[in-house]
Amino acid sequence: MTDRRLAVQAWESLFRAQHEVFEDLRTDFECSELSQAEYDVLLTVTRRRGMTARLRDVTANMLISQPSVSRLVERMVARGLLTKCADPEDGRGSLVTATEAGAVAFRRLAAAHATSIADRMARLDDAELAQLHSLTAKLRDAR
Repeated sequence: MTDRRLAVQAWESLFRAQHEVFEDLRTDFECSELSQAEYDVLLTVTRRRGMTARLRDVTANMLISQPSVSRLVERMVARGLLTKCADPEDGRGSLVTATEAGAVAFRRLAAAHATSIADRMARLDDAELAQLHSLTAKLRDAR
């Protein structure tokens, strides 16, 4: 049986570490043409075949509500970062595709952001990084 007190302490430590790292990395977006939320949308979209994703898959990866994601995507379409069309396999759904401008903006920021992440995570050695990855994957699979 899991020690409840230890579980709460571990959760609080994980939560605080995530918050502090997140705050440190937020500076990557301060002088960027993309907001952190726009970057997150493009991260999901550009990783898919044809740089196209279902809007519901984008929403599932975001930490904001579905209506907020829909408004964000509409703003990104207006800025020329994405295109949006009806999903031919699901008439109620939509597909979003990164434009060349969106993909270029994403790649430009992604390189700098990856460096910031690697610098912050360098506090852990490779074995600890692998263990952290394994543990967080295990927590995520508990859904």
